[in-house]
Amino acid sequence: EELEGEKRELQGRVEELEEENDHLKRQQLMENEVKNKLREETSRLTAENMDFDELLDQKDRLIKKLQTQVKTRQKTASTLPKDYLGMLEYKREDEPRLIENIILDLKLKGVAVNMIPTLPAYILFMCIRHADYLNDEAKLKSLMNAIIGGVKKVIVVSHQKDLEFLSFWLSNTHQLLNCLKQYSGEEEFLKQSTPRQKKNCLQNFDLSEHRQILSDLAIQIYHRFISVMQKTFTPTIVPGMLEHESLQGISSMKPTGFRKRSNSFYEESETYTISSILQHLTVFHSTMNHHGLDQGLIKQVIKQLFYLVAAITLNNIMLRKDMCSCRKGMQIRCNISYLEEWLKEKELQNVNAMDTLKPLAQTAWLLQVNKSTDDDAKEIIEKCSELSPVQIVKILNSYTPIDDFEKRVTSSFVRKVQSLLQDHEGSAQLMLDADYRFQVTFPFCTSTQALELLQVPNSLHLDFLNRI
Repeated sequence: EELEGEKRELQGRVEELEEENDHLKRQQLMENEVKNKLREETSRLTAENMDFDELLDQKDRLIKKLQTQVKTRQKTASTLPKDYLGMLEYKREDEPRLIENIILDLKLKGVAVNMIPTLPAYILFMCIRHADYLNDEAKLKSLMNAIIGGVKKVIVVSHQKDLEFLSFWLSNTHQLLNCLKQYSGEEEFLKQSTPRQKKNCLQNFDLSEHRQILSDLAIQIYHRFISVMQKTFTPTIVPGMLEHESLQGISSMKPTGFRKRSNSFYEESETYTISSILQHLTVFHSTMNHHGLDQGLIKQVIKQLFYLVAAITLNNIMLRKDMCSCRKGMQIRCNISYLEEWLKEKELQNVNAMDTLKPLAQTAWLLQVNKSTDDDAKEIIEKCSELSPVQIVKILNSYTPIDDFEKRVTSSFVRKVQSLLQDHEGSAQLMLDADYRFQVTFPFCTSTQALELLQVPNSLHLDFLNRI
């Protein structure tokens, strides 16, 4: 019984232990399940965290990129033309200072090296625009009259013989004239303007009368400019074109029956050559380019200078028998080819400057061609269309052989040519007018310069101007 009782007791404990063991197993399973869930959750959160870190890095990079763009746009915005209207404000009492500093006392060597050559014209026009913007007629008229008076004083009184100043103010006067046209609001001058430039047109006043006065002033400067060049250029023409021997092998040949001229001018001028002529032309051309002179005007200047070469050279041939020989014809033809080559080098072939040399080229041909038969006479009439009958006869009568292989022109041949010339209309003029001037025109050219981007350099001492 005792054993049975202990057995039952032991069985009871075994059952309790089994129940506890089952309970522990269930608890362990639950714990394992919880741990697995925790691991899964941890893995998920870790993966999410890594994704968030990568996303944050991307956001940081985007923020930095946007910050850089903002800074760049801020810098760009500070230079955008919309900040300025392309006008310069000045007080009425500062007008004399403006004219004095930018016109009367302007030193070409003292201006900024990187300054655009026609900046004075743009500055003056921006002041004109502001006076127009204020609708201040008295201020505007006073300024226009002061500008015109100041430029006149510079070119007539202060620097009337200064090639650099005349070139500079011819360029700036033409540019100011162009600005007054381009921003006048007139349809014919607006065709190539930008929308912003069209917006900047004058609003209140018609300055066409002042444009005409300014145009007349520009013509005056142009003729003075030509005169100054002519004075320095003329002494080189006869020696360079006629007297200096640039052809090899003929320098020792002298026309028979002539002594060396004793005129002191020609003795002193023997140092001039065709190179001297080309050097002068190059200096004139580079001066005009340096001051921003319009290419259309430069071409007119070169044409005028080439006419001067032709007129002076031809007139000397008419006056001097020692220049009427086959040798001189060759010399002239050679020098004309040098002038033509210079035009090509400067890209000025379409200037029509060579047309002014046609009489001279035909003279050179006439000096070299045979002058004996009836066919020769007919050919002379055909080929010398740019020479007057008087000039052709004069050259034939003055022709002098340079050696025994050539023949003098017979009087019968001259009479034959004269009879043929009677059927041809031509001028009775023997000499060309060396002072003749072609009519100058000032071509309108739309400026691409944005007024709102222009700044006034300190070297001009115009700190009293306020950029609007």
